[in-house]
Amino acid sequence: MLDFCIIGSGISGSTIAHYLKKKYSINVHDKARGVGGRSSFKRYKGKIGFDHGLQYLSPRSKEFKSFTNKLIKKKVLKHWKGNHEFLNQKVKRDKKHIKLIGVKGNNDISKFLLKNINCNFQSELSEIKRQKDYWHLRFKDNKNIYSKNLILSIPFPQAKKLSSKFVKTKLFKNKVIMNSSLTVLLMTNKTAIKVSSFFTNDKVLGWVSKENSKKRFKYNKDLWVLQSTFEYGKKHTDNYRNKKKFYTNVLINKFKKLTKIKIRKIYFTHIHGWKYSSNSTPLKTQSYWDKRIGLGICGDWFGGPRLENGWLSAKDLYNKIK
Repeated sequence: MLDFCIIGSGISGSTIAHYLKKKYSINVHDKARGVGGRSSFKRYKGKIGFDHGLQYLSPRSKEFKSFTNKLIKKKVLKHWKGNHEFLNQKVKRDKKHIKLIGVKGNNDISKFLLKNINCNFQSELSEIKRQKDYWHLRFKDNKNIYSKNLILSIPFPQAKKLSSKFVKTKLFKNKVIMNSSLTVLLMTNKTAIKVSSFFTNDKVLGWVSKENSKKRFKYNKDLWVLQSTFEYGKKHTDNYRNKKKFYTNVLINKFKKLTKIKIRKIYFTHIHGWKYSSNSTPLKTQSYWDKRIGLGICGDWFGGPRLENGWLSAKDLYNKIK
């Protein structure tokens, strides 16, 4: 029987797995096709692809800075330099603002943390039952897993749905509103633009990234990531699947209008809705652990909207367990 079954392979799930594997038997499950959660990398061909969730890291806490510095030395992370512009805003660019990205893709962090750990993808948890001294976990493919301890590293609404009857604190009485956003991946003709990213104050399009500027690959076409604002995502993420072409064109047209970039030809588009993108309202605790029944919960939504919050949440949970 497993010591720990961890649900979710994003930053918090991969971090808690990384630290627990030193002492315990670990198994990780994720409903997605690959590792990384919202820091996933959408591969197009070979090394060519898009960071279609998390765009970069800007470490703030001393502890996380120390961790990311180690990953830079190990060539897991690198600095994303270049020209990061603010559109339609009277904001001066902070030249000291650090932007870190994965050397091959932003899911490199989770890949590094989950090295030599058994990971199961396209494996969605549907029901949990507490037996005498272990958890019985049932997955949507009718697979059954038995584990002494269970850790949920998933968005607040999903964690609440699965485990609320086992949580004895007021954790799920907190008002957590998860932000939503739409992301369009776009491949166009090569352009002369030297900008790495654009921040806007538009009500629809919030962010544009030129993936070529991350210098992971050389290609004769330009790759762009267009991310909507949370305001627009809140209104349209639930129904975008029925009108993918429409919402794709909305973001592309905004991109053209705001940046004035001449797009002659579009070779590839893909749209994805992030229903649970981030939580902008931090809780008073960083994680949840009930030693009595072996149930842990962690995630970036405990601390705020940044990936760093997910890492800190997992470290906090590990300190409660060890």
